[in-house]
Amino acid sequence: MSVELPFAPVDTIIRRNAGDLRVSADAAEELARRIQRHGSELAIDAAERAHEDGRKTLMAADFDVEQVVPRDELELPIAPIDRIARLRIGDRYRVSMDARIALADILEDYADNVAGAAAKLARHADRRTIQAEDIETYFALFE
Repeated sequence: MSVELPFAPVDTIIRRNAGDLRVSADAAEELARRIQRHGSELAIDAAERAHEDGRKTLMAADFDVEQVVPRDELELPIAPIDRIARLRIGDRYRVSMDARIALADILEDYADNVAGAAAKLARHADRRTIQAEDIETYFALFE
């Protein structure tokens, strides 16, 4: 599966949680891959909710979001989020703009949590750089 999400915004999310630590390109790539996997799983669940309601369009409520944040408050770009949502549901469903923004917000929170933990793991390992292994260790410990 190719990674749809550009690494630059993911790198930015890691850096805002890293403090004085550096971030390896491999860490950004690994987190982007994990974000994409999580986003496509969330879209499958949202598609099931839409199907139960007899709809072909995913809405923000299908992602359990009551209030959608303003688009300009997000680091993750919306177009790749739309592609991530469609990875496993295909073209059977449309994804409303509010649903895309809601999913981007969920995935950004997810990335912030992982990045914060990865920074702690890197510090614990007495390293100055967050590496892909910190992202992988987080998931090995907490999933």
